Amino acid sequence: MKIYTKTGDQGTTSLVGGVRIDKSHARIEAYGTIDELNSALGYLLSLLPDGVDVALLERVQHELFNIGTHLATDREQRPDAPVPPLDPSNVTQLEASIDQMQARLPPQAHFILPGGTPAAAWAHVCRTICRRAERRVVSLSHLAEVPSHALLYLNRLSDYLFVLARFINHNAELIEKTWQNTCK
Repeated sequence: MKIYTKTGDQGTTSLVGGVRIDKSHARIEAYGTIDELNSALGYLLSLLPDGVDVALLERVQHELFNIGTHLATDREQRPDAPVPPLDPSNVTQLEASIDQMQARLPPQAHFILPGGTPAAAWAHVCRTICRRAERRVVSLSHLAEVPSHALLYLNRLSDYLFVLARFINHNAELIEKTWQNTCK
């Protein structure tokens, strides 16, 4: 199979089921940002130190592909197009991991500056990409039906990535730098 088809050379692309839309459409922005997040997570996986649940992050990557497939499918145009199931227990897994990591962290009293080890700093980058993906999915939800699981999952995933960054820095014995609020 060739990687290039030339069908998108005029600024359109195909959704699952063959419907063509403009590459600047909110649907493309939404699942394109999820794809960007998935790539960023792939890089994060290459940076992770021992003691981090790599298998969970790999499951996250699979779930992002599942969500992306839903977003790349216009159910109004192609109601019969096959899409993978979205498993609510994936949110529960993220929450359990957040709780486990937080139990080992000092309480957070101030806003934390992103940074620390390369892995923690990149987890913060992933978190902000995740937040952008969430905003893009919200924008799409104003135009088309979006699985509620997608928004719930992305919201929880950004929380997970924030706690993961803190956890990585804590395990590396780095002291978190906090925002020095100069407002009086």
